[in-house]
Amino acid sequence: MAWSNSKISSAFITDALNRTNAFDVNSDTLRAALFNNSITPDQTAAAASFAYNAGQWANTNELSQGGWAAGGVALTGVTSSFASNVYTFDATDTANGTAATISGAFGCLVYDDTLTTPVADQGLSFHYFGGTQSVTAGTFTIVWAASGVLSLTL
Repeated sequence: MAWSNSKISSAFITDALNRTNAFDVNSDTLRAALFNNSITPDQTAAAASFAYNAGQWANTNELSQGGWAAGGVALTGVTSSFASNVYTFDATDTANGTAATISGAFGCLVYDDTLTTPVADQGLSFHYFGGTQSVTAGTFTIVWAASGVLSLTL
């Protein structure tokens, strides 16, 4: 089984609420790394296995092509808000910034590139693109959902 949906990491939520990690989505560097269809993302994976270049997110499955560097592209325009019982984390749509060719992208891992302990590059969420996506001599853009990169209804 391969990609089938988008999910928030249960380890991210647990670590944020238990203050195991000092996540600061407003000031940390968050990145989106592209991946092929050779993985089966697991929402319940432990933090050490839900980190960039670890477990299923090993860079052997990562796509780094066409201006989308290994390690991913930094999220910009990050916002974090709470309204009407919904917490929303959002960012500007993420793009490679140059005309290039990217092929075979099935999804991405959003992770915190600032944290180093207890788990470096811990993932926040993964996002399925609905099938294989590509661009030829163009700009590859991840268009985040209208409800944000991730949202929680409380």
